Amino acid sequence: MTGTNEIKELMFQYTEYLIRLAYYYVKDLQAAEDIVQEVFIKFYDSQSNYEERGEVKAFLTKMTANKSKDYLKSWTYRKVKLQNKLFHTEPAMKSDELVRKDEETLIGEAILQLPLKQREVLIYFYFDEMTIASIASLLAIPESTVKTRLRRGRELLRNQLIGIEWEALLNG
Repeated sequence: MTGTNEIKELMFQYTEYLIRLAYYYVKDLQAAEDIVQEVFIKFYDSQSNYEERGEVKAFLTKMTANKSKDYLKSWTYRKVKLQNKLFHTEPAMKSDELVRKDEETLIGEAILQLPLKQREVLIYFYFDEMTIASIASLLAIPESTVKTRLRRGRELLRNQLIGIEWEALLNG
């Protein structure tokens, strides 16, 4: 894969998915879009190092997750968070059409309130329909840890969504 046409095709195919993924990490649509743009630039610049060792989607997913985590550790993110705390203002909520498209909008909003460790495994498990083994491999953690985080995430969601029935959560 060396041409710009292949990159354009990948961007067309995965941009919406990757923005949604980044958004679930960083809770900021603009930051999520920036992260995905950086991921594609980095992928384009380093594709000679990428030797089709695996599925491109999994590779881009991992890059996006790592960039999102880096953003959450960054000075920019901490500064924005501190400013919001100091001035008691929440950033104006941009209506996120990507999240609104999901049938489970309420669940999506509830997931955004969860701690990162539970949030990421729930996203991979329910929205990306990944297996526990795949999630463990992607996050480089034991399968038992994934199961624990899923269980804890479901418990936290149940508490947030009392009165709302969602079959996957009730039977999970």
